[in-house]
Amino acid sequence: MKRNKFKSYDDLPLMLSVPELTDVLGISRASAYELVKIKGFPALHIGNRILIPKEELIAWIRRSTGGKK
Repeated sequence: MKRNKFKSYDDLPLMLSVPELTDVLGISRASAYELVKIKGFPALHIGNRILIPKEELIAWIRRSTGGKK
């Protein structure tokens, strides 16, 4: 069983890569790439790189689950 290296939001880097996103959300790499294509998901496409800002990811999770800001 793979252990998640992130224990809290504070452990996350400022910008996450897609592989780090898979660890945070516990999803497959293919699912992560599909997620970053969804309109409204906070992904930055810079050349061939895809980065997800930590604070925007947290806000997206809260909005998507009906949580408070």
